[in-house]
Amino acid sequence: MNIHEYQAKAVLKEFGVPVSKGVAIMQAAEAEAAAHQLAGPLWVVKSQIHAGGRGKGKFKEASAGDKGGVRLARSIDEVKTFAAQMLGATLVTVQTGPAGKQVNRLYIEDGSDIEKEFYLSLLVDRSTSRVSVVASTEGGMDIEEVAHSTPERIISFSVDPATGIMPHHGRTLAQALQLQGDLAKSADRLLRQLYTAFVSKDMDMLEINPLIVTTQGELRCLDAKMSFDGNAMFRHPELAALRDESEEDAKEIEASKSDLNYITLDGTIGCMVNGAGLAMATMDIIKLYGEAPANFLDVGGGASKEKVTAAFKIITADPNVKGILVNIFGGIMRCDVIAEGVIAAVKDVGLSVPLVVRLEGTNVDLGKRILSQSGLNVIPADDLDDAAQKIVTAVRH
Repeated sequence: MNIHEYQAKAVLKEFGVPVSKGVAIMQAAEAEAAAHQLAGPLWVVKSQIHAGGRGKGKFKEASAGDKGGVRLARSIDEVKTFAAQMLGATLVTVQTGPAGKQVNRLYIEDGSDIEKEFYLSLLVDRSTSRVSVVASTEGGMDIEEVAHSTPERIISFSVDPATGIMPHHGRTLAQALQLQGDLAKSADRLLRQLYTAFVSKDMDMLEINPLIVTTQGELRCLDAKMSFDGNAMFRHPELAALRDESEEDAKEIEASKSDLNYITLDGTIGCMVNGAGLAMATMDIIKLYGEAPANFLDVGGGASKEKVTAAFKIITADPNVKGILVNIFGGIMRCDVIAEGVIAAVKDVGLSVPLVVRLEGTNVDLGKRILSQSGLNVIPADDLDDAAQKIVTAVRH
């Protein structure tokens, strides 16, 4: 689960992390009052979307201006003008794709006098089962280019969960950022605060870009991006309440309600599969034969008829889907349950695209018989290779 920058900074404040003062707004009429709550004379008006690259982003609407999704305002009138331009407009960044995201929230923040910019992040390193710290002296909007062109400028180290942050971690970070004296001590303190927040809140990723040194000689987190382990949200109702569903794919939200693992992709063949590994193999073989999957959908090992029906409805709701491939290897999952779920869904929502079904495993003969006697226009397949070829051929014709 992701949250907005202003929400992430509120979480960091709980742990004593230094951040600038700011006010979130959802209507342009709130901009003036928000600006008056801050010291000025420089304000930063920030688009709040779940995507990076906002500063270099472009709005689709000409009326939104061409100054990007993060703007410096030198008067309250400018704050009001920017808010009116940006709210409701669609911001396109390197991470949103060409469709962009509509800006429904802004964060108006005190401006900062910046002497240096750094990059700092914490993330789960699954290869070591540890939290990794990634730091660079090259912070700011071009960190992706730094990673590509000069990776030696990015330093990383991991933290043993048995010990947590130790003094040598703080020294390593200070050395990586070339900080000395009081700033080195501040880096050590900041790392401890961030690590505590990361572990306490079950984060997947915490990114500070940029982390700045102000002209007053203080470290400050100028931006913050967070994502959390969705499986741990039952422990954090205060975080679950921050979820902004308008930033998420409607089909993925609907899938989560039925406990389905679903991710929208940009292809034309909808996939319904049981098991993540089989789902990946199914997508690979679709690509092998020249088409692309429209989604990743794992219905799980013991899905009910209702769950299968919900999965099928989600696939057919995607206008990009030109064909559907159901690929089931029944162990715990029974093939007859899959067949009944598919039939129920088709009778409910209709079927306007080709449907190929490959069943194997528990009650496979019964499942095939149920489908063949249903009267539906289902194309049966003997194995995965046969199924992939049949759905690709059906889509192309």
